[in-house]
Amino acid sequence: MIDTSLYTSHIPVMLEACMRLMDPKPGGHYADGTLGAGGHSEAILKASSPDGKLMSFDLDPAAIAIARERLAPYGERVRIIQDSYVNLGCYAEADSLDGFMVDLGVSSMQLDRQERGFSFLQDGPLDMRFSPNQKVTAADLVNDLPEEELARILWLYGEERKSRQIAAMICAERERNKIETTAQLRDVILSAAGNSREKIHPATRSFQAIRIAVNGELDAVEAVLPAAVKALKPGGRLLVISFHSLEDRIVKNYLKTESKDCLCPPEQPVCTCGHKATLRELTRHPVTADEEEIKVNPRSRSAKLRVAVKL
Repeated sequence: MIDTSLYTSHIPVMLEACMRLMDPKPGGHYADGTLGAGGHSEAILKASSPDGKLMSFDLDPAAIAIARERLAPYGERVRIIQDSYVNLGCYAEADSLDGFMVDLGVSSMQLDRQERGFSFLQDGPLDMRFSPNQKVTAADLVNDLPEEELARILWLYGEERKSRQIAAMICAERERNKIETTAQLRDVILSAAGNSREKIHPATRSFQAIRIAVNGELDAVEAVLPAAVKALKPGGRLLVISFHSLEDRIVKNYLKTESKDCLCPPEQPVCTCGHKATLRELTRHPVTADEEEIKVNPRSRSAKLRVAVKL
C-alpha cells in the first residue's frame, strides 16, 4: 500500500519560473524527464491546453501510480513512461519537441519513505535505488567496494573532506557486521567524522555520494543533455533544475559549450574545430527560488534552474 500523502504533499520546485521560461503553447509537444508526483507535468498540460501533448518519465513505480491518477483527466494528451530520461531518444524523434524539462533532484516523496533507504534521519534498509528494478543497492556498494573506491566515491560525489577516514571506518565495521540499514551507516559515519562544527549533518555528504553512485546520476545528466537537444525543434526550450554543485557544473559547461560557434583556443587565429552552436542560453545566471518559496518549500533553497533555446 502506497502512502499517498507523501506524494500529494510534494511541492514542485520553481513552478512559476519553469512555466514562464518554457512557455508551453496549445498544440505543442513537450517532455518532462522527472514525472514525480506530476506537478510540473500537470502545469505543462494546463498551459498547453486544449491539445498540447506531453510525455513524462519516471523510474519509480510508486510515483507513477500517483501521478497517473492525478493526470487522468488529461487522457491521451499525456503519455507516462516508466523509464529513465536518459532514454528520451527512444521515445522522441529528432526535432519533435517544443520543450523538455528535467528536475535532477531527489524528491521528498523518496526521501520521506523509510523503506526506500535514502535518509539517515530514519532507519530503513540501505537501498537508495530510484527503481526497484535496478540491481545494485547502497548496501551492495557499502559492503562490497574496496576501501579506495569507497573513498573515491565519497570525495568525488560528496566532496567529503573526511572521505578516507569514513571509508576506512566503513570497511572496519563491515568486517564485524554487514551494514544493512541507514542507521548503521549513519552511526559509522558519525564515529569517523568526530566532532563537526558544520551546519549540515555529518552524514549528509556521504549519503549523497552513495546515492549518486547507486543511480549513476552524473552519467545520466551528461547523457540526457545532448539527447534533449537532438529531440528539440529549432526554437524548442531546454530547462534543467539541479540541486548539486557537480550536476549544475555539468549543465553550465554544456550550455556554455553548445552556445559557441568555435571551441578553439583564443590565441588560435583560424578556427579548425568546426563546432557550430546548437543552443542560445536564456539564463546567463541560474534562476533560484525566492525567499517566499523557500519558506514554503525549504528544499528549493539549493535549486538552480538553467534554460536554453535550440537554434
